[in-house]
Amino acid sequence: MSPDASQGGEARDNPTQDIPAGRSTAENAIVLILCAITFATLLSLGNWQLRRLDWKLDLINAVNDRAFQTAVPPPTDAISAQTHEYLRVFVEGVFRHGDTKKVKAVTEAGAGYWLLTPLQGDAYTVWVNRGFVTTSIDQSQWSRPEGRQRVEGLLRVTQPGGTLLEKNDPAHQRWYSVDITALSEDVGLRDTASFYVDADHANSALGWPRGGMTIIEFRNTHLLYAVTWYTMALLFLAAMIYRIHQHWRR
Repeated sequence: MSPDASQGGEARDNPTQDIPAGRSTAENAIVLILCAITFATLLSLGNWQLRRLDWKLDLINAVNDRAFQTAVPPPTDAISAQTHEYLRVFVEGVFRHGDTKKVKAVTEAGAGYWLLTPLQGDAYTVWVNRGFVTTSIDQSQWSRPEGRQRVEGLLRVTQPGGTLLEKNDPAHQRWYSVDITALSEDVGLRDTASFYVDADHANSALGWPRGGMTIIEFRNTHLLYAVTWYTMALLFLAAMIYRIHQHWRR
């Protein structure tokens, strides 16, 4: 048998020679497009977190301006968390101590309750968070200011339903959030304000409950998230460049 025939037979016996090496041009193009989309998505997520950071900083500055200004009468227009939460206000009226409710709370002073008492004014009644009491404080030790009172504090919006983990149970007098509508219905109050007021420390000079314990704090991790997304984008870009470089060296 001739050498040429022998080589031809070997070629026919080796089918792998008929398979082209590496990806096709179309496959490479698809991979590059998917990589570009992934990189652009990571960058977009980083940019979005920076926009959220700007929004959060504006919100923090606005809230600080509201909380530390001179107390003003409550607004008469619609109340919203975005524009009115933590606004320093004053309200006047007579406390209805018989309608006081305990709302479960955990503070730096320990576990206990917020004492919510309606303050009946001339035009409407507003619920006032008079402050915090620990579980060890007996009801007989609660102060009960009589007569017309002026209360200064921070405007807060209603918290309907309860918390993420615990729901309000009016039937058993278990309150986990300040739900203005439910609290008012429970004691038969009408014409109540849609907000409540966290009383400041000056209103707790008589002892318990202790006012002025509102914590104005906003979770702000947007910069950390932005750095994370940008880092992932850079690492992905570096890996993509490395793979392309390795491919062209072959």
